[in-house]
Amino acid sequence: MKLLPKQQRVKQQRVNSEDSVGMGIEAAAIIALFFGLGFLLDRLLGTTPLFMIIMTVLGAIGLFAKLKYRYDDKMNEHDAQRRTASQSSASPTEREVA
Repeated sequence: MKLLPKQQRVKQQRVNSEDSVGMGIEAAAIIALFFGLGFLLDRLLGTTPLFMIIMTVLGAIGLFAKLKYRYDDKMNEHDAQRRTASQSSASPTEREVA
């Protein structure tokens, strides 16, 4: 119908897993996955919550290591960008001295 306005299509943006919400969901999913695997191992082997505790701790340690390495890589990238920006803004005589 010509009386109704046309609806414009909104482009769907991809979810950025580098943002805080993405990392939080990823952390929760990893902990839940390892917790669930430990629970299943305990059920299959008939043990007390031994594997559930061990798997949850292992998942948390792995998650912490992953987040730390991701943070370190990001900071190294920022440092490299800062160095190149400061070198490009320095005058030619300052570059020769350094």
